[in-house]
Amino acid sequence: MARKREAGFTILEVLVALVIAALALGALFSGAISGLRSAQLSVDYADAVARARSHLAVVGIGAPMVAMTQEGDDGDGFRWRLRIRPLATITLASQADALAAAGTPPPRVALYSVSVVITWTKDGGMRQVQLKTERIGTAPPARP
Repeated sequence: MARKREAGFTILEVLVALVIAALALGALFSGAISGLRSAQLSVDYADAVARARSHLAVVGIGAPMVAMTQEGDDGDGFRWRLRIRPLATITLASQADALAAAGTPPPRVALYSVSVVITWTKDGGMRQVQLKTERIGTAPPARP
């Protein structure tokens, strides 16, 4: 007499199904965690760009432009470094003759390179954002 196969799953089939489900869930969780890390990193970069733009916005306001390097702590783990370097200097020729006749030196203007670097540490690595621009300002006095 032939035996009828019993309906249902064997232990081996159940174990294989559990292993496949565990691998699929692991891949889903890994993707979700990676997505959350990327989202947080993009928030940090956006914050760093906003901080750098803020530092650029105040350059030359209330104080003359001069070659310098400054740095400091911006809070929340962000550090900043501002560099101003002169690129070129010219004398304004349109007013030079009239001022020279009056005994006043003609005005000089300079083109300055301005850069701001924001740095922070994330996930054990150093991150940074750098913004650069050029500004026109009063030139330093001419050397005799």
